Amino acid sequence: MLIAIPDLIDAQGVADIRAIIDGAVWVDGNVTSGHQSALAKRNLQLPEDSEAARRAGQVVMDALGRSSLFIAAALPLKIFPPLFNSYASGQAFGVHVDNAVRLQAGTGFRVRSDLSMTVFLEDPAAYDGGELTIETHFGVQQVKLPAGHAVLYPSSSLHRVEPVTGGRRVASFFWLQSMVRDDAARQMLFDLDRSVQGVAGELGQDHAEVIRLTGVYHNLLRRWADA
Repeated sequence: MLIAIPDLIDAQGVADIRAIIDGAVWVDGNVTSGHQSALAKRNLQLPEDSEAARRAGQVVMDALGRSSLFIAAALPLKIFPPLFNSYASGQAFGVHVDNAVRLQAGTGFRVRSDLSMTVFLEDPAAYDGGELTIETHFGVQQVKLPAGHAVLYPSSSLHRVEPVTGGRRVASFFWLQSMVRDDAARQMLFDLDRSVQGVAGELGQDHAEVIRLTGVYHNLLRRWADA
C-alpha cells in the first residue's frame, strides 16, 4: 500500500531539522547503496553516523511516535535511523528496489525492509522535478509533497527519484520492519482500523459493535503479528 501522511512534522520541526542539516558536511549518496542502487544513484547524503544526522533523525523519530496514522499504517516493529539526502543540478536516483535487509553501519542493528518512507523537507515550489515515482499494482504514482509531509510505501516496489532540474530537493528517508510482514494483511488491518474508528465516532467507543470489531482487529493482529 502507498499512504501519504500529511503534516507528520510541523513547520517548526522542519525548520529545526533544516537548521541542523543545512550547514553539515554532505557526502556521496552511494555510501549506503547496494550494488544495483549504486549504478543509478546520483545525490548527496549526510553520513549516517554524523551528529547532524543523529540530531535531525531524532526529530523525525519523535514525530513518528506522535502519528497515529503512521502507526496504524506501518505497525512498526523496528525503524532504521532516519537518513537525509539532497538532489540538485540534474541529480536523480534511477529505478531500483530497496535492499531486503538494512544493516546500520558499525552496529549489529538490522531491519527487514518491509516499508520505505520519505519525509519531504523542502517546499515543492522551491525545486523543479524530483518527484518520487513509485510503480504500484494500480499504475505509476508520482509523489511530491509539501515540507513536513511523508509517504509510506512497500520497499519491494520499483521506484525512482526523477532528476531535479532546478533548486534543491531535501528529504529524510528510511526503512522499517513491520510487525506484519505481508503487505496485503497489513492493508486489511489498516482498513479495518479506519472502519473501527469511523464506527466508534458514530456510535461511541463503548457500543457493542465497536467492541466486537475491535476484538476482530486485535485477533487478526495477534494471528499475523511477529512481535
